[in-house]
Amino acid sequence: MKFPDPADPYPHPARLILILSLAPTIGLGIGRFAYALVLPDMRDSLSWSYSAAGFMNTINAVGYLAGALTASSLIKRFGLARSVVWGTAACVASLALCALTGNFVALSFARLLAGFAAAAGFVGGGALAATIAQTRPTRANFLLSLFYAGPGVGIVASGLIAPYTLQAFGPGSWWIVWWALTALSLVMIVPLWLAPLGGDTVMNQSARMKFSVPPVLIYLVGYFLFGAGYIAYMTFMIAYVRDGGGGASAQATFWGLIGVSAFVTPWVWRRVLALDRGGLATTIILGTNAIGAALPIFGHSPLLLATSALVFGVAFFAVVGSTTAFVRLNYPPAEWPAGIAAMTIAFGIGQTLGPIAVGAITDAVGNLSYALNVSAALLALGALLSAFQRKLPCKS
Repeated sequence: MKFPDPADPYPHPARLILILSLAPTIGLGIGRFAYALVLPDMRDSLSWSYSAAGFMNTINAVGYLAGALTASSLIKRFGLARSVVWGTAACVASLALCALTGNFVALSFARLLAGFAAAAGFVGGGALAATIAQTRPTRANFLLSLFYAGPGVGIVASGLIAPYTLQAFGPGSWWIVWWALTALSLVMIVPLWLAPLGGDTVMNQSARMKFSVPPVLIYLVGYFLFGAGYIAYMTFMIAYVRDGGGGASAQATFWGLIGVSAFVTPWVWRRVLALDRGGLATTIILGTNAIGAALPIFGHSPLLLATSALVFGVAFFAVVGSTTAFVRLNYPPAEWPAGIAAMTIAFGIGQTLGPIAVGAITDAVGNLSYALNVSAALLALGALLSAFQRKLPCKS
C-alpha cells in the first residue's frame, strides 16, 4: 500500500484543480455567459432595447472589475480558499435573484453581484490553481489548463437547459431558466465546499505584494482588447443565431460547441502555454480566437456557425489561461495573486465597455453583423499587441 507523503500538501492535484474549476464553472460559465441564452426572451418580454440588454452585461462587468480591484484585499483578509468558496456562493445567490424579479434595477444588482463574486472566486481560484500546479512542475501547464476549462462545463450545461426550457414553456419563461440554473449551481457547489483546498496560510503574504504595471503595459492593453472583443460575441451570438432562423436545437448546439471545445483546451494548447517567450503564447491563442469570432461575418450557414463556435471556444478559454501562465513564468509565487488580479482588472475594464458599446452600435445600425465585425477587429488587435510583450528579465 502506498501512503500519502505528508510533505506533499496536494497529493491529488488534478482532482483538486478540477473541483476548484467549479468556481469559474458557476461564476462564469453559468453566472455570466448563460445570460446570452435568455437575453432574447428577456428583451422581448421586458421590452428592452439592445442597449439595455447590453447594459446588463456591462453592469456585470463593472462588478467583475470591482471584484478584481478588491481581490487582493479579500484574499489577504479571508484567504484563497474562503474567497473562492464564498464568492461562488454569492454567484449562486445572484442567479436566484434573477429568477425572482423582472425589475430592471433588481436585475442590475443581481448582475453586479454575480460579476463581483465571480472575480473574487476567479482571482483566488487562479492563484490557488497555480500554486497546486506548481507542485508538479513537469505537468504544471496542463494542470493549470484544467482550471480554465471549467467555464466550458457551465456553458454546455446551460446550453442544454436554457433553449429547451424556453421552447417548452414558451415566451416569457426566462425566469424558469434562471431557477433551473440556480438548482444546477447548488449541486455543483457542494464538492467545492467539501474539498480540502487549503492554501490560505501559504498565500496570505502574497496578497501584500505589489505588481508593477509599466513592464507589462502593452500586454495589459492587449488583454483589455480581448475583454472588450470577446464579450460582444458571447453576449449577442445567440441573438444572431436566432435572427438567422436558428431554433432551440440550433442555439443549444452552437452554445454547446463553445463549451465542449473548452474540454480539449488543455491538450490543444499545452505546448503553446509552455512558451516562456513573453506574450507569444497569448498572441497565437488570441489570434485563433479572432478568427473564430470573424467567421459569422460571412453568413448564417450551420457549418460556418459550428466552425466559429469550435474555433472561438477552444481559444477563448486558453487566452485566459495564457495570462496566468505568463504570470507564473515571469513572477515569483509571492506575486501571483497580484499579477493575476492586474490581468483581471485589464480584462474587466475591457468587458465593462464592450457590451453597452456593441449594443449601442446595434441599435444605431439595426444589424448585429456590424457589432460582430468590431468584436473580431478588437480581438485581432489584442493579438497583435501581445506579440510585442517581451519576457521579463527576472522572476525573483
